[in-house]
Amino acid sequence: MMKELNPLLHSQLRLSVMSILLSVEEAEFVYLKEKTKSTAGNLSIQLDKLSEAGYIEIEKRFVGKMPRTVCRMTETGRGAMIEYVEALKGYFADL
Repeated sequence: MMKELNPLLHSQLRLSVMSILLSVEEAEFVYLKEKTKSTAGNLSIQLDKLSEAGYIEIEKRFVGKMPRTVCRMTETGRGAMIEYVEALKGYFADL
C-alpha cells in the first residue's frame, strides 16, 4: 500500500519553498518571492501555513528602517520533506 502524500507539502508553492530551504541555511522573503514567482500575499499565506505546522521558522527584523523577513527550515520540516520524498518514490517503484 502506498503512503499518502503530505497534503501540506503537496501544494506547489509550499513544496517550492521547502525545496529552496532544504539547500540553504536561511532565505529572505524577497528571495523566496523571486524564486517561486509568487505574489507577496500568496507567499505570506503559505509561509504562515508552513510555520503553523512547525516546518519553518519565520524571523522578522529590521535592517535600518527596512523590514526583513527570514525563513529557516526546522528539523520537523526536514523530516517531513524526507517522508514526502520517500512516499513519492513509492509511486514510481513499480514503473
